[in-house]
Amino acid sequence: MPHLEHFPDLVTMFFARADEQRDKPFLWAKTDGAWTSISWADAARQVASLATALRAKGLKPGDRVMLVSENRPQWCISDLAIMAAGCVTVPTYTTNTERDHQHILENSGSCAVIVSTAKLAKILMPAVLKSNQGQLVIGMEEMRFPATVEHHDWHALIAQHPALPADIVTDFGRGDLACIIYTSGTGGAPRGVMQHHGAILHNVAGCVAAISDDLGIDHPETFLSFLPLSHAYEHTGGQYVPIGLGGQIYYCEGLEKLASNMEEVRPTLMFVVPRLLEVLHQRIGKGIAKQGGLSQRLLDQAMRIGERDYQGRLRWTDRPAKLVVDRLFKPKIRKRLGGRLKAMISGGAPLTPEVGVFFHSMGLTVLQGYGQTEAGPVISCNLPSAGIRMDTVGPPLRDTEVRIAADGEILVRGELVMHGYWRNDAETARVLKDGWLHTGDIGEIDAGGRIKITDRKKDLIINDKGDNVAPQKVEGMLTLQPEIAQAMITGDRRPYMVAVLVPDPEWVQQWCAKGGTTCDFAKLAGDAQFRAALGAAVERVNKDLSLTERVRRFIIADAAFAIENEQLTPSLKIRRHVIRAAYGERLDALYKH
Repeated sequence: MPHLEHFPDLVTMFFARADEQRDKPFLWAKTDGAWTSISWADAARQVASLATALRAKGLKPGDRVMLVSENRPQWCISDLAIMAAGCVTVPTYTTNTERDHQHILENSGSCAVIVSTAKLAKILMPAVLKSNQGQLVIGMEEMRFPATVEHHDWHALIAQHPALPADIVTDFGRGDLACIIYTSGTGGAPRGVMQHHGAILHNVAGCVAAISDDLGIDHPETFLSFLPLSHAYEHTGGQYVPIGLGGQIYYCEGLEKLASNMEEVRPTLMFVVPRLLEVLHQRIGKGIAKQGGLSQRLLDQAMRIGERDYQGRLRWTDRPAKLVVDRLFKPKIRKRLGGRLKAMISGGAPLTPEVGVFFHSMGLTVLQGYGQTEAGPVISCNLPSAGIRMDTVGPPLRDTEVRIAADGEILVRGELVMHGYWRNDAETARVLKDGWLHTGDIGEIDAGGRIKITDRKKDLIINDKGDNVAPQKVEGMLTLQPEIAQAMITGDRRPYMVAVLVPDPEWVQQWCAKGGTTCDFAKLAGDAQFRAALGAAVERVNKDLSLTERVRRFIIADAAFAIENEQLTPSLKIRRHVIRAAYGERLDALYKH
């Protein structure tokens, strides 16, 4: 079988792996409380049959097909079938509004839509009718559609057009368009990134090589997929990397079930975002604090030893305590996460180094990576062999060129780089110059060849004196405080930094119980003692910041930053422009007193 870098397209890679794995389990989902699987051979037959059905319904090579679904086996099968038919997948978030769907339908020119549930179809169909796009609709579950659109049942189409992988002829190559992934819009309207087959294959080959060389490959590797597959990070890392490895994919029941699913599935590898690691860090710390006694002493000891080990300063006198921690403490923590995790690969946003060191101290490997949708999306990743440094994002993937421009911007070149933005020549010309992707990130390359990100070029805050402040660094430090769950700072062309803070819900409950007061959030926001307690948390952070970085004043958010209020992207990054719009007047007022 060809090496990963030699496959001509993603579909051929999948069929090759399916032929090798045959009746072994591939895709897993919970059904009536029990995990059930679809084998590689069965998945390959369904891909071939659905691709044949799409062609029979008149879809032509290059046609765009919108995919609206939560993570489930049918998502993977549909994505591969769309590509096997020679078409282009347009994944969309299940959290999209009708307006979002209409924008993507009209911008992509999708002629067909595959939707998973009646609930999602209810939001989607008005956009279909208004846009006059996606007039062929395929539903994965039983649902009703307007009589004016052609609609079919997903399972019935597969049954009506039986086919085998051998019946599928792929006449496209690595340079051809595989999908259009719309960026989640942290700074405005989403743009369609054109990812070709070679970009994703380049990422898969690089990731598999890194896993093989540094972690070793077990058969089968087990992945738990919970980040949205419509996001490039999970699409490549949580779907195509497992396919490249011939692994198994379990689909998480939802974020609220993640902890229990991890214990049941016992994943070996997971692609995660920093926000998840922050939540796990807080939960583990608070759980042990409640136990107190020996558990708390072991945690403190693990942290002291882990910090010294990370810094390469472990002493021979630490060995007895390390042995106790390794035997009595770390296995319990690992068991909470399934007990088999070789690594959690973190991407999508910067990881606060303290959080990474915490997991290192718990005996869990966190590999911080870096990337963009415009680059497949993985550009680099920390690796044990390169020396893991939590303040870096590791060396570039194999066959990836990275250099730093004169102004500090990180530039990337290689097969992983997109061919451009869909129907947006001006933006394409702005970020693609002489084959180099201008990432918009500021950084440097250290002596070990690792990339270090200082901040987003467009997110850098420049105060009224011309000093630069990296907001993500300060926000990460704020959210490490037990009183603060989320934070956003601002201060562009202003004399100092101010913040919007979301108090930690558990800390709020403890505050109310201790004070015997009702947890009315509006009243608490005006309580002088409550504000003073939050202010003390901010001051603890300020002690470790420069004068220009320090947060001088803050307001308390009306509600948590969430996907539902559009203040978080589906990949859990804050939408600065939305938060600034919501609290602009109150933030401005902080400079008037």
